[in-house]
Amino acid sequence: PGSNIHFQVNDCTGKVGQAVAEAAVAAGLRLVPLSLTGPGRGGKRVVIGNVEVDVREVSEREDVVKEVITEYPNVIVVDYTLPAAVNDNAEFYCKHGLPFVMGTTGGDREKLLDVARKSGIYSIIAPQMGKQVVAFVAAMEIMAKQFPGAFSGYTLQVTESHQSTKADVSGTALAVISSLRKLGLDFKDEQVELVRDPKEQMTRMGVPEQYLNGHAFHTYKIMSPDGTVFFEFKHNVCGRSIYAQGTVDAVLFLSKKIQEKSEKRLYNMIDVLEGGRMR
Repeated sequence: PGSNIHFQVNDCTGKVGQAVAEAAVAAGLRLVPLSLTGPGRGGKRVVIGNVEVDVREVSEREDVVKEVITEYPNVIVVDYTLPAAVNDNAEFYCKHGLPFVMGTTGGDREKLLDVARKSGIYSIIAPQMGKQVVAFVAAMEIMAKQFPGAFSGYTLQVTESHQSTKADVSGTALAVISSLRKLGLDFKDEQVELVRDPKEQMTRMGVPEQYLNGHAFHTYKIMSPDGTVFFEFKHNVCGRSIYAQGTVDAVLFLSKKIQEKSEKRLYNMIDVLEGGRMR
């Protein structure tokens, strides 16, 4: 379905960016052979599927964008860069009228949404692109709204394991905890146990060795006051394919909205899920 959709990935030399580019090419989308990267990392070529991508430094972005808009007028930009670049990149895409999917986490999220909203540019902004994980997070929020206080008096333990380079608590875990609080569980964000030691990740969390540098394992344990009732919610992701596939769905969804000239311009992954276009 995507053979006439052009997309550009910034930065397709990063692990997630590369996975997204590969998944999108496999799904029949057309990859723009230009990508932007950070200072001092340009001047190389990356082969994705049958496309040779010219990787340029961010300092050349004005020239790159002129080239992209001229050659590929209906392009959608996918952003997997760095938290520090999120706001500046979004402003740049909006300034040039480029529809975009922002998969990069971090930055000033309120400002990001505000810039996108005011620009009227078609965009999808979501800190979590794995659509099945998004569905789980949304289900927890629905339960919290329907049955507030259902777990009052119960205790909560949250353990999450990510590659050792991830210093902060996962935004996904924080979203789930926020729903669990509404269900009556007394829990502070700083009580999350972060497992970052590779040995412990393998022995205790069950992370396969080949995924130590790319995984997201979350466990939420809920116990009744007397210890006789126990609930456990768990979502374990190895590698990056779930994010790559979710991003492809996001691009297809956004392309459809642009073609339909939809009045709504700013979307998130729950909109993509509700759109029901699952491949």
